[in-house]
Amino acid sequence: MSTSASVTARRLTAAALTAGAVVGAMALPASASDHARPDRPEVRISAVQYDAPGRDDRSRSSLNREWVELTNTTRHTINLDGWTLENEDGRAYTFDHYRLEGRATVRIHTGEGRDTRGDLFQDRHKEVWDNRSDTATLRNDHGRFVDDESWGRNRHHGGNHGGNHGNRH
Repeated sequence: MSTSASVTARRLTAAALTAGAVVGAMALPASASDHARPDRPEVRISAVQYDAPGRDDRSRSSLNREWVELTNTTRHTINLDGWTLENEDGRAYTFDHYRLEGRATVRIHTGEGRDTRGDLFQDRHKEVWDNRSDTATLRNDHGRFVDDESWGRNRHHGGNHGGNHGNRH
């Protein structure tokens, strides 16, 4: 084989290897994007009953008709131990040894009661959520923002995930 044929063969081999590397690198981001995580929280505030139906008389019944619901949007159980749910005034409820199962919802009542898988109680003797205007903020056990829900004058502020659930059941 002549020297020029050998140089040409090496150049063709190098060009083929380079082309293969470029094609491989271009295909990598496409396959990686197939497994991208959704751009929504895994646990979200799904409903808020901030104005308990009936008279606000601080009775157990009235306080327990004021609540926030959280929904786990994944198929996996999420440990909420140390997470907080707080109002604008900084009054916070901290989850203690609670795991929210996949695709499940839990209702956090303001008043007193016996905790179950679907209902938790803050054991408060006074309303937490302002009937006119407030924001419920959910943070994880590292204090990082997860979701919020606002109503009244604050309806369009904060990191709201899209809709005001306000006085929805």
